[in-house]
Order: sequence, then C-alpha cells, then structure tokens
Amino acid sequence: MNRKYRKTVIAGNWKMNKTPSETKEFMAELKSIMPKGRWCDVALCVPAVCIPTAVRTMRETRVGIGGENCNANPSGAYTGEIAANMLTDAGCKYVIIGHSERRAMGETDADVNAKIKAAMAAELIPIVCVGESLEQREANVTNDWITLQIKMALNGIPEEKIRKIIVAYEPIWAIGTGRTATPEQAEEVCEHIRTVIRKLFGAKIARAVSILYGGSMNEKNAFELLAQPDIDGGLIGGASLVPEKFVKIIEAANQPTI
Repeated sequence: MNRKYRKTVIAGNWKMNKTPSETKEFMAELKSIMPKGRWCDVALCVPAVCIPTAVRTMRETRVGIGGENCNANPSGAYTGEIAANMLTDAGCKYVIIGHSERRAMGETDADVNAKIKAAMAAELIPIVCVGESLEQREANVTNDWITLQIKMALNGIPEEKIRKIIVAYEPIWAIGTGRTATPEQAEEVCEHIRTVIRKLFGAKIARAVSILYGGSMNEKNAFELLAQPDIDGGLIGGASLVPEKFVKIIEAANQPTI
C-alpha cells in the first residue's frame, strides 16, 4: 500500500448471500466491532434486495454500500436488470463491474466498458475486475490478458475520471477455491496493472489509482498481501460474510506503511 498517493480500500462482495433480515443483523454486529482507525475506506457490495437495509443501517458510519452489477442502459426493457442511477438513488457509492462470474455468464469487455461509463455518469465508483484463468497463467499469457482487459475496460474514458476508478485483480483460479496467489504473484500482476495505466494515462494518474487484490484474501493472509507496495486493498468474498473475519482484514489494512 502507498497511502501517500492513493486510498486503501477494503470491499466486500457478498455475491448471492444473505437476506435483508440477515443483512440488518450483520451490519449491527459489524458496527459494534469496527476499528476506530480511519486509514482505509470500507465498502460492502450486497445483493440488490439488501441495499436499502444496508444503506439505512450503516448511514452514520464510514462504510459505503455498493451494488454487485449494473446495466449499461439508463432505463428500458431489460427485465431483471438494475440501472446505475437506480443504485445511486438507493444510496450506493460503489458498484462491482466485470467480475469473472459475470463474465462467465457472457459479459464481454465491451459490456464492461459500457457499464463503467454508465456507473461514472451516475456518480458511482466502479470496482473493475480483471483476472486470468489457470490455463492462461500456465500458458504464461497473464500479463498479455490483463493488459487487454485494462485497455478495453478503460477505452474512451476521460483521463480526469480514471483516478476515480478502482481496479481489482482477481485471478479466476483463486476465486472461491481456497487457493491464493502468493504475495509475490499478486504484487507482480498489480504492479503490471499500474504499469499499463501509466503507459495509457501517465505516471500521476497511475499513482492515484487504487488496485485491490481478490481471490481468497482472508483474515489469515491479508496482512502479508496488503504489505505489498502495489496492493491497495482487497475485494473480499467469503470472509466479508463474517463480521469478525472482515474486521480483521480491515485491521490488516490499517497496518503502518513506509
């Protein structure tokens, strides 16, 4: 982490877990044990039906609520979809875009790009996911694949808006598998992501972009992962569903930096 230039962010991705009632219970418990330090930003991206409860319960805290996806269109005949301005109006601050599980459902790089633009037009902070499969890593094309994803995702976005985007590196082979990239592997790719952004938009913007690591980050490995210079936080899956575990990761993010 480098707090001199950019924010440290710990974001939870609940996926399809918890009801509104369970959300209320979770938030109440989380509020009671949240650390007092203010070094990192905290976000919880929850199922759509849980957003109103989460926003209402956490209104007087520093925890921002987010959606797990949005549609690129502002309105229309898209049954079951949620527009970015709907998330904003519901009280969201963040939205996850391009998660590998959404990409596996058919979401393309062009879709990701359009959703980022829609999210930013609605004044949401996009958490943009990139990552390689096990086959791609074994074929030594990780950097090439990540470069393509970054270039496609950020295509056509004005330079002044890039610094507001959060990038989350989530190796697909480590999501929900219990396998985690080593701190060195994770740092290598996050450093590469920053290099790509620097080549596209310049050093000043690249220094300002927060890059998170996802892929089975938990309360046991968070401290070492977050000690890496280009890892500015985490996008947390399973561990974000348990208040005690999530708080330990936040505490790991509040470690001293040089």
